[in-house]
Amino acid sequence: MLPIERSQKILEWLECEGNLRISDLSKRLKVSEMTVYRDIKPLIEQQKVIKTSNGVALSPPIKKPAYACSYCYKESNTRHSVQIITIHQQVEQTCCLHCGLLYYSEIEDKVSQILCKDFLHDTTMSAKLATYIIGADINLNCCQPQVIAFESMKQAKQFQKGFGGEVYQFSNAIGAIKQIMNGSCPCTDKVKVDNNNE
Repeated sequence: MLPIERSQKILEWLECEGNLRISDLSKRLKVSEMTVYRDIKPLIEQQKVIKTSNGVALSPPIKKPAYACSYCYKESNTRHSVQIITIHQQVEQTCCLHCGLLYYSEIEDKVSQILCKDFLHDTTMSAKLATYIIGADINLNCCQPQVIAFESMKQAKQFQKGFGGEVYQFSNAIGAIKQIMNGSCPCTDKVKVDNNNE
């Protein structure tokens, strides 16, 4: 079994059992305790698990202030915020469509609905039915690249004529954001740095 597969197994077991001893992990994975320590080191660095006196446990969820973005932890009580409703009827907020679409891509199998607002009319709509402009020449004070939602393709194309950017449907917008960002996210990287300084 590869180290990444062992790490995934460790996370699965911790999800079910809460915490585990290193010796138990060693027996289950059929590897030495030293190998287990090497496998959990990246998980600790990624803040997915913490060391305990008896072994390892899942990291406690980061407490975020009310109205904080579930993705970047910025204030999400704005006109551009997105609501993600999980299959367990829990409502998650993000500060903007950029974060909303990226967060959706991470928890897609747990999402019942994703809602956003039309940029022109401020009406609530299903984000899956929206048309998006990414990279328009307008400053919304949101995460980059900025993403704007429109109820119709016609409205998006008209907006694009004046402000530029590229037009996408829901299925392609997430991939476009990831490609533009090239695997990095300045909004979440900044928050991780800030949290480490506290």
